Amino acid sequence: MIIQANLIDLHNRRIFPAELRFEGEKITHIREVQPIPNLPFLLPGFIDAHVHVESSMLVPSEFARLAVVHGTVATISDPHEIANVCGMEGVDYMIENGKQVPFHFFFGAPSCVPATPFETAGGEINSSDIENLMSRPEIPYLAEMMNWPGTVNRDPIVMEKIRIAQKYGKPVDGHAPGLLGELAEKYVSAGPSTDHECFTYEEALGKIKLGMKISIREGSAAKNFEALIDLMNDYPEMIMFCSDDKHPDNLAISHINELVARAVAKGKDLFEVLRAACLNPIYHYSLPVGQLREGDLADFILVKDLKKFEVLSTYIRGQKVAENGKTLIPRIKNEVINKFNTSLKKPEDFRLSAQGTQVRVIEALDGQLITPEIMGEILVRDGFAESNPEKDILKITVVNRYQEAPPAVAFIKNFGLKSGAIASSVGHDSHNIISVGVDDESICKAVNLLIQAKGGVSAVWGEKEELLPLPVGGIMSPEDGYLVAEAYTRIDRMAKEMGSTLNSPFMTLSFMALLVIPDLKLSDMGLFDGKKFEFTKVFL
Repeated sequence: MIIQANLIDLHNRRIFPAELRFEGEKITHIREVQPIPNLPFLLPGFIDAHVHVESSMLVPSEFARLAVVHGTVATISDPHEIANVCGMEGVDYMIENGKQVPFHFFFGAPSCVPATPFETAGGEINSSDIENLMSRPEIPYLAEMMNWPGTVNRDPIVMEKIRIAQKYGKPVDGHAPGLLGELAEKYVSAGPSTDHECFTYEEALGKIKLGMKISIREGSAAKNFEALIDLMNDYPEMIMFCSDDKHPDNLAISHINELVARAVAKGKDLFEVLRAACLNPIYHYSLPVGQLREGDLADFILVKDLKKFEVLSTYIRGQKVAENGKTLIPRIKNEVINKFNTSLKKPEDFRLSAQGTQVRVIEALDGQLITPEIMGEILVRDGFAESNPEKDILKITVVNRYQEAPPAVAFIKNFGLKSGAIASSVGHDSHNIISVGVDDESICKAVNLLIQAKGGVSAVWGEKEELLPLPVGGIMSPEDGYLVAEAYTRIDRMAKEMGSTLNSPFMTLSFMALLVIPDLKLSDMGLFDGKKFEFTKVFL
């Protein structure tokens, strides 16, 4: 097949009219031609340098169907979400499901499953599992080492996992939010070579100077593009783009193409922006993805212009997989695996005996994963602690979904609900059920909807109830990705009608049990201080 377009040669920093010929999966010939008016632009496909496919609420085959529309041809995918639910069975599920469609999924070996000993998970990935995964050619890296205290302090189990990756010559992804100075130095010297958790320019710059690659993240909840994009001015070879977590409604609209357009609009060098989006991940992870050269795999995209980067078509291994905003990847039959073992709850299960009115409060920040610890005043009725919606201090609970146990209860600010409750079994990292609500009855209803469905996201507002079932691991849907996106949009809208002012209330909710991000979080075992890495009390 022959394509004529203005080819963007990133290796030689040139744009020229060209004729590209490919046969089967490979590019066989590239020839410069005379200028032709109104040609589209031809460039390598985009790569998401760090993403949890599970956070799209879609199985890999459906994620691919949506992503290719935006010019994405590959992802560096950490399957630790499904691993926390189903262990190695979950990792193998992601790999095999992803193989069923024309897309480059590069799954890593999850390094921290369970993420911490302070929560209940459904699976475990031990050192022998890491050995198994690292020995496979299809697994190019050790996924994010979230246990930064263990890394800094050279915990034997952590170091054994890193050693295994190094034995196979595969890079180790990092996860070190807020680490600076000596701590960052100790962390990097242990082996991690990337970080996607930087939320200030100074933090990212310090890590770059220690040799780390920085993945600039712009997901559905965490948004660090504005803070970090100026790093590209002086360190373009150290920058990649990632989404980390992308909910289905957002994935239906854009992906890495949005970051490319925004970076170019800010005046960043076109070639350096595309290098970050297309080539740097290939070099860092040694990926078999086409770079738009003769002999390469025919992985490339055609875009209308170099401002909006509107994708006209996407090719992967020579197959056209998207055209004019429509996916060409057919749906497949997706199997369901899960682990859910808890009974229906009663409103009184969420009662918390009051020990005063002053409590520690998790402060949810829009667009950030960090949650400062603040002090707040709750209401007390009949000896029990209750939400104080006038001050936007609401009850939050985490329910163990793997075994019978009392729910953990604490308080949170900035969800803004005036009545009702929302809940989700997408609760990083262990994916227990997490809920925020104004009253125990609504919280109980929202939680029970998920227990009955064996996973999903729910909203309860008086007599009105909404449920998006996620039967695959309690975190993904096997259904058409576009229909899932529509359903998610409806339930997201309902949460906002209930009073939430958060840009993405369910995505924010999913991170409120993520203990490895400071300061204050809630696990199924209790309120957790992420700075001290220990449990703390709700009441002051």
